[in-house]
Amino acid sequence: MYTVNAKINNQISLWLISMFWIISIMIIVGGLTRLTDSGLSITEWQLFSGFFPPLNKDDWYMYFNLYKQIPEFQLQNYNMTLEEFKIIFWWEWAHRFLGRLIGISFLIPLIYFSFKIKILKLLSLYLIFFLICVQGFIGWYMVRSGLIDRIDVSHFRLSVHLMTAFLILSLIFWNYLKLKVKKNIPDKINYFIPFVLLVLIFTQIIIGAFVSGMDAGKIYNSWPLMGNSYFPDDNNIMNLFKLSAFSDASLVQFMHRNLAYIITIFYLFVLWKIYKNKIYELYKSINIIGFFIFLQIVLGIFTLLYGAQIYLAAMHQLSSIFLVSSCIYFFYLNTNFN
Repeated sequence: MYTVNAKINNQISLWLISMFWIISIMIIVGGLTRLTDSGLSITEWQLFSGFFPPLNKDDWYMYFNLYKQIPEFQLQNYNMTLEEFKIIFWWEWAHRFLGRLIGISFLIPLIYFSFKIKILKLLSLYLIFFLICVQGFIGWYMVRSGLIDRIDVSHFRLSVHLMTAFLILSLIFWNYLKLKVKKNIPDKINYFIPFVLLVLIFTQIIIGAFVSGMDAGKIYNSWPLMGNSYFPDDNNIMNLFKLSAFSDASLVQFMHRNLAYIITIFYLFVLWKIYKNKIYELYKSINIIGFFIFLQIVLGIFTLLYGAQIYLAAMHQLSSIFLVSSCIYFFYLNTNFN
């Protein structure tokens, strides 16, 4: 609770859940921006002037001419027309617009509630706002990696950008749960167990960002084998233990597949533990997690089989938001701290 005033607490909870959904949309739009190769269409950092899109033909040609100067156009999209450029531009502009909207939508209510409540009680929310600001700079840091010597952004920077988005989303949801969910559970499991599950899920998101950043989902479009074998036949298993493995598309896809199996096995262990000990209060939360793990696996398989088709890939990312949220909820229920 931030205050004993129920009305203010309800206002904060409504604000937080609204931010949760806006950021969820932001994550989906960000994924679609990557899937449509739109992320490098705006080559300048425009904190304020970029709030409005091009308003006339001269503005459009200005943005297009700037795009022509980077390797992605010169090496890959050299036949692109202005009309084709507009398609990728709108995705990136929408992504950046949402980022600005999130910043404003978080800051103004935060200032309002700071006058209503002592700032010390809102430090967790100020931390979230700080991360939102940092996220903007991380986004530009990511874009910069694709403007000089390569035709795509660094998959490492992409993973940092995505993980920060999920961290912000998780912290917002956690603060929402503090207001709306009472932990009246007499029996719990050790909070280390749901914490490990959450770490595994976040690690999978990082590897998933590597897959997306390197277009690794467009190779080995078969399952359960990768081509004709379990391990990719274009590689050596010893390479899996080198740092360079994280920059190897086939090995990254192999990691992504097998981490999904590990997560499933660990989930089944947690499920067994809860049902064995008859912790009835956790049945619902653990079953919800199971549903989204199953959905993620099915969507992941179909995404692979159809060569990272954009709609399937977007659904796969949307499902990951629900999976993370359900894991945060499960973790929250089993902790003794707020």
